[in-house]
Amino acid sequence: MPETIRIDTDARGVATLWLARPDKHNALSRQMMDELTQAAADLGADPAVRVVVLAAQGSSFCAGGDLGWMRQQMAADDATRREGARALAGMLSALNLLPKPLIARVQGNAFGGGVGMMAVSDIAIAASSATFGLTEVRLGLIPATIGPYVVARMGEPAARRVFFSARLFDASEAVALNLAAATVAPDALDAAIEAQVAPFLQAAPGAVAAAKAQCRALGPRIDQDVIEDSIDRLVAVWQGTEAPEGIAAFFDKRKPRWQSHA
Repeated sequence: MPETIRIDTDARGVATLWLARPDKHNALSRQMMDELTQAAADLGADPAVRVVVLAAQGSSFCAGGDLGWMRQQMAADDATRREGARALAGMLSALNLLPKPLIARVQGNAFGGGVGMMAVSDIAIAASSATFGLTEVRLGLIPATIGPYVVARMGEPAARRVFFSARLFDASEAVALNLAAATVAPDALDAAIEAQVAPFLQAAPGAVAAAKAQCRALGPRIDQDVIEDSIDRLVAVWQGTEAPEGIAAFFDKRKPRWQSHA
């Protein structure tokens, strides 16, 4: 039985996949990664499921990767680090290749991996109150495994505006960056999601899956070589000096050395 996610499926075949670590702002732990990967496989194989809505409990959509888990990876041996990075990359790939429409319901803040999950969704609708950011470089990290999907979604010129500055941006800019399809008032979010779901229920599910696969084949290349490169880049920063300093500073509630004179 999953502990970090929840799946509710209605009579129409609309499955809501809930991120369910609200006390941790839905930060991506290793357990959550594994459970999301398995959920993508199960939902993708279930003929009764027509559409998947990716939603989150609590005040945040997803705060990014769990920093406690990342600190464990940096203290581990190379094989363990690489296996951990591969789990994160595998989760993103599983959601990206889900043969059902995936609609992100972003009711709260999305940072790092939360932005990545929006990028692997087919459609993301954001509450106007939400805030976004690729905040990894502030901690000495990089948006490594989410990078292929974020750049594919935004395009390189737009991605350069937010990919390595760690600055926060609002829902209107998320739409301008092509990360979100639309932004609506928080109390209109459910209706906006329903408006996105409804057309898919009128379409042949096999044709939807085939058309989604073709769209992905025609888009930017995100094959195993690209994914392996993203894994290599994440492992490299875990092995460096800045990420341990940045994450230690976070837990020590102090500024990392590169901010000491800022």
